[in-house]
Order: sequence, then structure tokens, then C-alpha cells
Amino acid sequence: KNFGINTGGDLKGLKGEILFDKENLASSYMDVKVDVSSIDTDNKRRDAHLVSDDYFDVTKYPFIHIVGKPVAGTVADEFVLKARLTIKNVTRQVNIPFTAVAEGSGFLFKSTFEINRQDYNVGGKSAMLSDNVKVLLTIVAK
Repeated sequence: KNFGINTGGDLKGLKGEILFDKENLASSYMDVKVDVSSIDTDNKRRDAHLVSDDYFDVTKYPFIHIVGKPVAGTVADEFVLKARLTIKNVTRQVNIPFTAVAEGSGFLFKSTFEINRQDYNVGGKSAMLSDNVKVLLTIVAK
């Protein structure tokens, strides 16, 4: 939220490796990166500010990196990725709940989770800007 208003944005260009086998989660893992310079909030001026050193500093830290292993959830097709999330060279352990539904020769993964931007040194202290950020992931992997 910025000034109390929900502000959305997209990151594109997720690349990496996802090995997922519902029947053998022990051999499954995810190792993906997303290009932070691809940020699109439908506001070019805001996007330029977000990639600057005030926020993501893409010159030094061009990618957000997620590495982890999935574990079974409590409901069919629901799982948790026990992951290390790295933003701006800060790595934190996170649990990312997700669904995995077979789609064609691969899977459609969806997730919603929250992080605190301050944990990753993204942006400074601000009464106008929320510290908590809701992340929505949609990934089609083949």
C-alpha cells in the first residue's frame, strides 16, 4: 500500500529450474530467478524509482532468487515451498504455500504470501508506504 491505496505491479521473465513430482516430493525442488528490471506498475515514473538504489537497486542486485524444496500440504494439490528468498543480497527462510495443478505436460503453480520489505532493505522507513507486501505468484512450468 502506498498512501493507504493498494498498488500492484508485475515482474516478468522468471527463469530457472523447477522439478516437481507430487508422488516424490523428496526429489522435487525449485530454483528460479526473476529480473527485477522487468517491474511494471503501470506507472513509468514509479517503476524507475523502484529499480533505483532507493528500492531494488537493480544495478547491483538484478534478480530476486527463490530456492527451495516443496513439502506436502494438508489438502490435495496444496503444498508449501520451504525456501530461501533472496532480495538485494539478503536471504531469509520463507514458507511459501502453493497449489500445483497438472496442466498439459506440466503444472500450473499459484501462490499468495506476504513478506516485509524492510527485511530485505527495500525502501526506507515511511509512514505512507506499507512494510508488508503481498506477493502473488502464477507460474506455468513444463
